[in-house]
Amino acid sequence: MRALRIVLPASIMLLASPALAQIPPVNLWQDNKPPKSQEERDAESARDKAYKDSLKKIPDAKQPADPWGGVRSDTAAPAKSTSSKSKPRASSTAN
Repeated sequence: MRALRIVLPASIMLLASPALAQIPPVNLWQDNKPPKSQEERDAESARDKAYKDSLKKIPDAKQPADPWGGVRSDTAAPAKSTSSKSKPRASSTAN
């Protein structure tokens, strides 16, 4: 009977924990800010537009310099084909 007092509440807590995990978290430190006025929205859109325009003014990155570019050829050289015949392997049977 004593074990039942311990096991029963523990089993109820284990069964209730998945349901407790589904409750959305409550933000107690939430700032109750008023919605933005039309002037603030206009100023924010102007800032965003200026930012996007400034990104367009950035020049494209140059290609990295290749100091050995003149030495290498544009086409890949064919790999040397060694047509050496394979030697028969020694038998691996034990005597």
